[in-house]
Amino acid sequence: MNKAVITEADLHAYVDGQLPVDRLPQIEAHLASRPQEVERLASYRAQKLALHGLFDPVLDEPLPEHLARLAAQPWAGRDFQGRRFFSRWSMQRIAASLVLTVVSAAAGWLAHDQYDPVKQLAQTSPLAHQAAIAHAVYSPDVRRPVEISAEHEDQLVTWLSKRLGTPVRAPKLGAQGFELVGGRLLPGSSGPVAQFMYQDASGQRLTLYVSNQIPANQDTAFRFSQEGQVNVFYWIDGKFGYALSAGLDKGTLARVASTVYDQINRR
Repeated sequence: MNKAVITEADLHAYVDGQLPVDRLPQIEAHLASRPQEVERLASYRAQKLALHGLFDPVLDEPLPEHLARLAAQPWAGRDFQGRRFFSRWSMQRIAASLVLTVVSAAAGWLAHDQYDPVKQLAQTSPLAHQAAIAHAVYSPDVRRPVEISAEHEDQLVTWLSKRLGTPVRAPKLGAQGFELVGGRLLPGSSGPVAQFMYQDASGQRLTLYVSNQIPANQDTAFRFSQEGQVNVFYWIDGKFGYALSAGLDKGTLARVASTVYDQINRR
């Protein structure tokens, strides 16, 4: 049987969370050996998040008074001096056109080579920095790397959710070769944070750092940072901050981070 052809439309549907569930294994298998493709999709996802961050607040803004008056006109035509009036339907079309123009321009700017959502930032994010430190401290620990082991995952999730005051869960990364070791509660800059630890067959460990104390209006882009020997992919989702840390190469970590992102956003 021939392998299913993976099209650009499939990849965009994967980024947008619109791909049928039965196609996910095919896409993930396709990406498993293509780290550059993973990074490209990560940049698309970052653009999407950035656009939402920029323009979602506009949806709640009131229509300017002068536009509201024009939109209230029930007909379209010209007055006796030749001045043009627009119907409500016409105004809706104009508004839609303006929005499409603005969004298209913004998307073009975000795609410009001066904007790279997965590049290392000149100034390290506190979220990435704290996650990298926590990874460096606990991942080498042989005797007690976690407070509660994966054997008691239900208890771990319940405990962390209670302490953070919001539901949290450990993503399943078996398909990426990593199994849950367990987790622990850590002090954050303004409250408790959760750390989940995973390990592959070679003993390589990665950690997921979860905070729900992120200030409002933070950049939502999917970003990469390097803290010494620790690579970190991190992103913001509302008041939540997520950071995936490991000594893995950037492409491999991006692939795992993309899976974590997808699972978290299916909740």
